[in-house]
Amino acid sequence: MARLYSHKRGKSSSKRPISKKPPSWLRITGDDVTAIVTKLAKEGKNKSEIGAILRDQHGIPLTKAVTGKTISQILREGKAEASRTEDLDNLVEKARALREHLERHKSDRLDRHSLQLVESKIRRLGRYYVDKGVLPTTWRYEYR
Repeated sequence: MARLYSHKRGKSSSKRPISKKPPSWLRITGDDVTAIVTKLAKEGKNKSEIGAILRDQHGIPLTKAVTGKTISQILREGKAEASRTEDLDNLVEKARALREHLERHKSDRLDRHSLQLVESKIRRLGRYYVDKGVLPTTWRYEYR
């Protein structure tokens, strides 16, 4: 995946499992996975943290392959819904941190440009979520 205007190099990243079926060596059932997901959500973990914990500690490569449902669907059914716009929330937090930095370091032009790029991503992603109906049509990104 190409990143717009970022300073990152290369394409090295983790890849999703090729097979849509659960691995033959996996001994955990779908009900166990559902219980783990709801427990982690009640502890305050977000969806990406839950997925990483399932992958790293429990050896579950893909939740949908084991349970037939995504982590979001499991949380919705368990009434433990986390933020539906986790990626947007992370970008807004990044923009807030950049603003704080620019208040202290007013002549940092590289970070000023980085802030413009992050805010552009926020607006683009916000438009996507408004079109999908996740955010209300009156949603606007305002930093102050």
